[in-house]
Amino acid sequence: KGATLISVDPRFTRTSAAANIYAPIRSGADIPFLGGMINYILENKLYHEDYVRLYTNATFLVNKDFKMPGELDGVFSGYDSKKRSYDKKAWAFQTDADGVVKKDEGMTDPMSVFQLLKKHYSRYTIDRVSEVSGTPKEKLEQIYKVYGSTGRADRVATITTPDPNWNGAE
Repeated sequence: KGATLISVDPRFTRTSAAANIYAPIRSGADIPFLGGMINYILENKLYHEDYVRLYTNATFLVNKDFKMPGELDGVFSGYDSKKRSYDKKAWAFQTDADGVVKKDEGMTDPMSVFQLLKKHYSRYTIDRVSEVSGTPKEKLEQIYKVYGSTGRADRVATITTPDPNWNGAE
């Protein structure tokens, strides 16, 4: 019915055989793969901007003291190594005198959730993701373009993962 099926899997499965696009990936490299897709979509503006601005927290401004892992040896602000947990106050949103969250409707303020997201995922370049995941650069770009093409009001996409309890029996 016009859908494009993409299979990203360490194994060439029956789903992979039926897919329009198959990409091999090293086991455990799904997070860099998805990080690369997020970066590609953000860099190429393949997202539905009105939806992001109006229906997510992308416009919210985060506490000015918040630091990213690149600034703090791999952890976000508020990490307590003794408790091995985070103090989420360090991640709080900026508020006005009435306690209302401050926003940047243009999503250009460096402390907006949108800009922090862009900053965090900027290191997930196609070259780096290919190196880490073992997925060829051409396949990454092809998949990212196809998936990114759904970032419009008239398109949709779904990401599914196997049921962890599935034992392979049909």
